[in-house]
Amino acid sequence: MFHHVTVMKEEAVAGLKVRPEGIYVDCTLGGAGHSERIAAELGPDGRLIAFDQDETALTHARERLAPYLDRVVLVKSNFRYIREQLSELPVPKRDGVPQVDGILYDLGVSSPQLDEAERGFSYNQDAELDMRMDRSSPLTAADVVNGWSELDIAKVLFEYGEEKFSRRIAAAIIRERSAEPIRTTLRLAEIIKEAIPAAARRSGPHPAKRSFQALRIAVNDELRAFEDSLEQAVDCLAPGGRLSVITFHSLEDRICKQTFARFVGTCTCPPDFPVCVCGKVAKLRLIGRKPQEPSTEELDENPRARSAKLRVAEKLEFGKKE
Repeated sequence: MFHHVTVMKEEAVAGLKVRPEGIYVDCTLGGAGHSERIAAELGPDGRLIAFDQDETALTHARERLAPYLDRVVLVKSNFRYIREQLSELPVPKRDGVPQVDGILYDLGVSSPQLDEAERGFSYNQDAELDMRMDRSSPLTAADVVNGWSELDIAKVLFEYGEEKFSRRIAAAIIRERSAEPIRTTLRLAEIIKEAIPAAARRSGPHPAKRSFQALRIAVNDELRAFEDSLEQAVDCLAPGGRLSVITFHSLEDRICKQTFARFVGTCTCPPDFPVCVCGKVAKLRLIGRKPQEPSTEELDENPRARSAKLRVAEKLEFGKKE
């Protein structure tokens, strides 16, 4: 059973300011909670285009979105190809670039992927080391753990998991795999646990949490895919369109914050110029200076939402000074 509790559903969709006749993109279909909420606000002339690379999620979404399928297009693709995929659909274009009215991201792994042992995302359930969101992708967590160098593994654990014991864990992985390949989640979790000093294991989250997060990000190339996609999304927004982005850890949020900041920009033209000619015109304006966070009520119902942050930005008129 595909069951996923949608995080900040009302806030994220409200940030898009959905118009009944508009065209909207859900880059992270997942459990279809956000998509269902957007589709419910669309009229017969509106369109929702929803991306997911997980066939299980797409199958579930066809059922959940059945009342709205006349206005929904499901796309099996990584969202890093958003511009390419939108270009193949009947959406308006400006200078050859697709133009839509709103784009939503709900990043991270979905609850069903975490909860289904066979997907290999969990350090609490035994399974083959997989961690692929797209099961047709060739690279698995087992490939990383058993094939990458000690230096590369340590780098992944440190950069993507912010794991301060990354070198010790990488060394332990190399030592253990030299005797026998590491094939399962529980064996890897135990190796990680034993590599971390006992004092550091006595408090905080599960000792393997950061390392498993890092491996998942590496296997799915999540951060670079998000950065690539967000850049394209800014161009694919029509003037007045909104970006609504939910992140779940500091690395994702940093990419979102820095990308938004770069496109907010500062025009250096004299104040009395009605149109920017310096080329530094802003493309976005922020909706709210600080990210929104889940309500206390939502956290009581869904503890997995505790690290979520929502940032919203709006596309400015072309060449118009903010």
